[in-house]
Amino acid sequence: MSGRPEQLFPLFAGLETLEGIGPKTAQLLNQSGVESPRDVLFGLPYAVVDRRRRDTIKGADMPTTLTVTVTVGAHRPPANRGGAYRIHVEDSQADFQLVFFHARSDYLKKILPNGSTRVVSGKLELFDGMAQMVHPDHILPVQEARDIPDFEPVYHLTQGVTQKTMYKAVHSALTRTPDLTDWVDPTYKAQEKWPDWADAIRTAHSPAGLDDLLPTAPARARLAYDELMAHQLTLALARMRDRKAQGIISLATGALQSRALAALPYKLTSAQSRSIAEITADMALPHRMNRLLQGDVGSGKTLVAFMALLVAIESGGQGVMMAPTEILARQHLDGLRPLAEAIGVVLEILTGRDKGAERAAKLAALKRGDIQILVGTHAVFQSDVEFHQLRLAIVDEQHRFGVRQRMELAEKGVAADVLVMTATPIPRSLALAQYGDMDVSVLDEKPPGRKPIKTAVVSTERMDEVIGHLRKAIDEGRQCYWVCPLVEESEIVDLTAAEDRFKRLRAVLGEGVVGLVHGQMPSAEKDAAMAAFQAGDTKVLVATTVIEVGVDVPNATIMVIERAEFFGLAQLHQLRGRVGRGTDASTCLLMYQPPLSETGRRRLEVLRETEDGFVISETDLQMRGAGDLIGTAQSGLPRFRIADLERQAALMAVAQSDARALLTADPGLTSDRGRAARVLLWLMRQDQAIRLISVG
Repeated sequence: MSGRPEQLFPLFAGLETLEGIGPKTAQLLNQSGVESPRDVLFGLPYAVVDRRRRDTIKGADMPTTLTVTVTVGAHRPPANRGGAYRIHVEDSQADFQLVFFHARSDYLKKILPNGSTRVVSGKLELFDGMAQMVHPDHILPVQEARDIPDFEPVYHLTQGVTQKTMYKAVHSALTRTPDLTDWVDPTYKAQEKWPDWADAIRTAHSPAGLDDLLPTAPARARLAYDELMAHQLTLALARMRDRKAQGIISLATGALQSRALAALPYKLTSAQSRSIAEITADMALPHRMNRLLQGDVGSGKTLVAFMALLVAIESGGQGVMMAPTEILARQHLDGLRPLAEAIGVVLEILTGRDKGAERAAKLAALKRGDIQILVGTHAVFQSDVEFHQLRLAIVDEQHRFGVRQRMELAEKGVAADVLVMTATPIPRSLALAQYGDMDVSVLDEKPPGRKPIKTAVVSTERMDEVIGHLRKAIDEGRQCYWVCPLVEESEIVDLTAAEDRFKRLRAVLGEGVVGLVHGQMPSAEKDAAMAAFQAGDTKVLVATTVIEVGVDVPNATIMVIERAEFFGLAQLHQLRGRVGRGTDASTCLLMYQPPLSETGRRRLEVLRETEDGFVISETDLQMRGAGDLIGTAQSGLPRFRIADLERQAALMAVAQSDARALLTADPGLTSDRGRAARVLLWLMRQDQAIRLISVG
């Protein structure tokens, strides 16, 4: 697999090899990520214009785009500079005007000579009772009008590039589309009535109506599958490499686990027991574990993680647990400490704050193996941190930690098993896109003793009432979060929103009762404000969304979310999960500014009706789309050109099982279909996968 297959060369040539694209257009397209004929082909049209011929404009519903043969009449140049140049034309039953602005009359006389017959196509509108077509899209002699398709595809454009240029470029690219051996399973292809790859590309670019633009149209579905298949093959190859990678066999003796279970005041849920069993079985195998532990807010992930760490210790090794922020790392430490002490396991924390002698002492203890569980931020991966025998690495809050970082972890020469925890219930299609190389354990039950959270939706007009309710709760010894929205992307505006709310609440509730946390604060101040709230010194914490992940204050029973309509569903669900962590009943108030849009109302209703994070995330995906759901920029979610994760979730699952099945049957991709799959990987620019095959 030394290099790109020769049959793909024409698709990866320079853009300037395409008709109608000069150096300037090529540069504009490059800036928008279109670098080769292949990229031009993958930019499918998003709409079609009906340009079927008509005899006459008579009876047309204006405004509309239409195509008609006309006889050209008199030219009326503009009376003043900058005015309109009008040309009178007649079809078989009616007359109208062609209108041009800033036009050169000699040019117009050349292309529309008086008395000639022309086919014109463009948008027809009524203006002062007269039908007119301003700047027609096409003006052609009758014999050349065959070039106008009945249905003209409409492309997303880059600034400075016209539809005409794109259309020409696509046509030119289509002429060099090779016939490729198919990588799709033949039975499945026949069942779905899918065309071959080259036919699918051609059909997708010459839609014969609106139905051809739907994600379910056979040509489009096939091309989407190809993209998902290439992605899943890459993940499956990574998974195969991980499985081949020498792991460490960690055999649980049960000595520590049984003591931990005995020390717990309650029984595990069956989901917890099942997940612990899956993880323990993985750790006993000779290859590296790469598992995702997906659990809703409050489903008891930390305990499952602790049990996994005990397997590492029982087999004579160490475990590390990483969190994205120092606050969360300290919270894991506090959460694990009582159990660790009860069964005699040594726990320590390492963050960027550890300096000098203290840090050196911790590092030495770690290297000797005296520290059995290390909790920390990504500081635990600095080059001077050495373990005596690291067997398990647990990463918290995955969406801040993509596939690349997982691979770096592997490259630290650590053959340790990897467990990733996420508190964001992710719809299955996205879970497959983001974690297709992992095995998944799901915690879909809540531990006993958790009280449901009462959720109410209130208008901001009832602010005073809400503050009154709050004062009463504080008098009863309760605590409350008050979340202010991230109004703009601008941090400054947020700041004033949060600070104003803080001042107003402080004025009503008294000095020293209200704390404030926002993104612009230095970490030390942020930590201090959090700590004061955790200790119960402050009763109300006003915050921007800094608090959404993981902070645990059992005494906090009220969550007020201001301008809730600004937040995504998954985010609101995460925020709500900050309360209801103690024994008291909790309330979440979603405050909105009327009038509420239809989607805004639906989002808030979904939250009021269910506490199931998986139901909520599926709804969120349908309503907002994949990119928004995880914030594509930092999500590690691949950007698909054709596939639509919301509407084609089922295809993603098919692609995953196909990719895994193909590699099981043909690990070297040497069969006919395997070789076709290699071509697919080149076609989809899956360089990472290609490297994996060539080294594999």
